[in-house]
Amino acid sequence: MTHPSSPSSGDLPPPGTHFEVLTFGMGGEVFALDAVLVREILDVMPRTAVPGADPLVGHVINFRGRVIPLADLRPAFGMEQAAATALSRIVVIELTIDGEALLIGLTTDRVDAVTTLRADACEQPPAIGMRWPRDHVRCLVRRAHDVVVMPDLQTVFQTLADRAAVTILH
Repeated sequence: MTHPSSPSSGDLPPPGTHFEVLTFGMGGEVFALDAVLVREILDVMPRTAVPGADPLVGHVINFRGRVIPLADLRPAFGMEQAAATALSRIVVIELTIDGEALLIGLTTDRVDAVTTLRADACEQPPAIGMRWPRDHVRCLVRRAHDVVVMPDLQTVFQTLADRAAVTILH
């Protein structure tokens, strides 16, 4: 398994460059992930609930013979849970947390496309006027008629890993 870098808020692409992302819909918003993180896009599949797990990763799935966490980013962004539809997909990503490469499935309302975004269209999230925690947003990217949210997956999942470590220690 390769160990890709896990982009976070500290390493936005340099101005004047472009970067490839996978855009997807969640809760009526357009989100994007660095394409380098994406391993596979799956149709919705059976999931197993994990009793007592954080709502962010309350399920696991069988991905090619491996049990991996299935994350729903809605709780991290203050969104209500939503039932899967015919357009829903699971995006399997590889993210490095605490030096370990992990496969994580992300639920989405739909997957849009792989596209190229301009780095100079990226802006840090504003200090006020956002309904999401700022540290969960890597940047906002202006496009012709909308704004694309780049979640800071590193922070979201590292926070979860840190909470789990504290729980184990106590």
